[in-house]
Amino acid sequence: MKRTLPALLVCASLLVAAGPPAVAAAPSPVSRAVPGPAPYPAFDLVPGIARELRAAAQETPGRAQTRGQRWHIERVPRPEAVRPGAVTVACSRSTGPYQRQAERYLGRQVDGRQSTGDCRAIRRFQQAHRIAPASGFAGPVTGQMVRLMKARKNPNRAGHCPDRPERTVCADLNRQLLWVQQDGRVIFDPVVMRSGAPTMETRTGTYRIYLRHRHHISNLYHTSMPFAQFFDRGEALHAVYDDIYQGPGSHGCVNLTWEDARKLWDLLKKQDIVYVWGRKPGV
Repeated sequence: MKRTLPALLVCASLLVAAGPPAVAAAPSPVSRAVPGPAPYPAFDLVPGIARELRAAAQETPGRAQTRGQRWHIERVPRPEAVRPGAVTVACSRSTGPYQRQAERYLGRQVDGRQSTGDCRAIRRFQQAHRIAPASGFAGPVTGQMVRLMKARKNPNRAGHCPDRPERTVCADLNRQLLWVQQDGRVIFDPVVMRSGAPTMETRTGTYRIYLRHRHHISNLYHTSMPFAQFFDRGEALHAVYDDIYQGPGSHGCVNLTWEDARKLWDLLKKQDIVYVWGRKPGV
């Protein structure tokens, strides 16, 4: 895969005795974009005014991520943005870009049109999965959560990730999902991941973990990369403290929530396989 110069400079070299040179990857760039198609220009991030968003604002990133209780902020049409002083979120009248996917998963009539019943069902789903505001608008965050829930039963249904007797990390760039399987059995349930941003795409292929550093600090950006597990020339699986659903992507690494990265750290060892395939939506 061709790389631009900025993509190749995401990390500074860190030489080790065994394995290829490890590189301290850069943190995810700060952005308000979310996974999936870029939000439409008429959409805006809802201010943290409503009850759900006030609760989210009171959580520090580190504490929220380690508890696994972080709120995920959805974009909604600007006319439906919560006004200062509001204490409830009105049911969305708009049809979101992931309306059909949400309807199908929730057992609603799949017509791609928002109805009162659709909105109520989507709101319940959003509340259950800590998506704020729970307005019933099926935006990118709701769409990604639907993909995650659908994948729980059989993430490798399409057979893209190879069945091996060794532990294999399956990183699906198409769906932005990660799981671990061994001997045809899923041993780490699928979770949401965040791969490389445009021009810094996560490289596809088969790799092995060659360096693990629980408290890694990027020597280029001097930022924390908890539970870093390097698998290809500086690209690593590691935790981030910001909302995994926000931002255009990493500088090539595979980002995970703090809690998911910690569990993956406990499961994996050096020389375990990492298999990456697909292409991130919008890249």
